[in-house]
Amino acid sequence: MRLDLARILVAHSRLDPVFRDTPQYECGPLGEALGCRLVLKVETLNPVRSFKGRGTETVLDRLQESGTADAVVCASAGNLGQALALGGRSRGIGVTVVASSAANPLKIARMRTLGADVVLVDGEIEEALETAERIATEAGAFLVEDSKDIGTCEGAATIGVELSELPGELDAVVVSLGAGALASGVGFALRSLRGGTETICVQPENAPAMTLALRAGRPVEVGAPDTIADGVAGRYVLPEVLDDLSSVADDAVLVTEAGIIEAMRLIHVHAGLVVEPAAALGVASILESAGRFDGRTVATILCGGNVTPTDFDHWTRENPLADHGTPC
Repeated sequence: MRLDLARILVAHSRLDPVFRDTPQYECGPLGEALGCRLVLKVETLNPVRSFKGRGTETVLDRLQESGTADAVVCASAGNLGQALALGGRSRGIGVTVVASSAANPLKIARMRTLGADVVLVDGEIEEALETAERIATEAGAFLVEDSKDIGTCEGAATIGVELSELPGELDAVVVSLGAGALASGVGFALRSLRGGTETICVQPENAPAMTLALRAGRPVEVGAPDTIADGVAGRYVLPEVLDDLSSVADDAVLVTEAGIIEAMRLIHVHAGLVVEPAAALGVASILESAGRFDGRTVATILCGGNVTPTDFDHWTRENPLADHGTPC
């Protein structure tokens, strides 16, 4: 296990307040619709609308402390790049983000607005990472690799620190799973501070790389991702992150695209929140769990809200299961 609780607690104390102590509350109407007591951890109410600022703040803080933070480069589908751009701008650090030319245009525009130099490449996130590695080498910049850089995992773990302080029982946390920083960080913090809470990872059926690797105990070959949840649409597994996650994950499940859309709609109807597809995976897993969580207290992390209004309306309005509900 690469993560360290002492470092995580220090990281939490040093976070920019805009990312720390985010809302966490029971959403009665949504829980009633799902058959459980549901706690929402809302990570969308900050300048980059996602949890990624916790990790990038931790990475940049450590780089500054070591005196090696003149310029940084990353590959990103959008949320990591926004967070890194925000942190770099406030510190006077140059930021280059490499993204797929097929990435969410809203996220690309926001990365540029926040001051990042955005380089677009053909292909997916893996091709973007290859280009980011080359740029970092040529420019002598620090390469920030999501999940591989332990600072991104320990920054994400600060969410688990806050969830550990919830009063009463917390039977499980259902966590969106992409490259692994969020799930491994939150799972490690909860296991360290609040034993007995299950950590259940959730991925789309159409982007199952890490889930299949967890089940097999090793990275496995999968096809190209084909999911609306672009924030978790990686294809390859980092062995060191798989090791971290294997130590703290109690289960890993897959959800359908229809379940993701219905979860987005329910979160909007019952909690009044607009989330991107990757942030709805936890609710989707409860929807498709066949009563697994009935009567239990479950937390889920709404990890991002970067979705275009057009996409959100298209997905949720056309859902044949749409109806009306009562907000929290």
